[in-house]
Amino acid sequence: MEDTVDEHQRRDYWRRNLRLMAVLLTIWALVSFGAGILFVEPLNEIVVAGFPLGFWFAQQGSIITFVILIAVYVVRMDKLDAEFGIDEYEEEVHHS
Repeated sequence: MEDTVDEHQRRDYWRRNLRLMAVLLTIWALVSFGAGILFVEPLNEIVVAGFPLGFWFAQQGSIITFVILIAVYVVRMDKLDAEFGIDEYEEEVHHS
């Protein structure tokens, strides 16, 4: 019976991990494709630091957004790992 609980926990963990990845990748796609390509013309009417906003998103915004999303993923996964009792550091020490 204990194996059933473990299997359920693994499925729940994986489902939540996939949901988090889907949300973050959707945000990244909207920012990079949407702001950098689809909505570039209206965004170019706004100028930031001498550059059109659409150009800025195409060149820098999507990269910065991606780095921020990586940081969000790391923080959220650390919380998820803690919730499910997964301690990577402890596993690494024991496997070394």
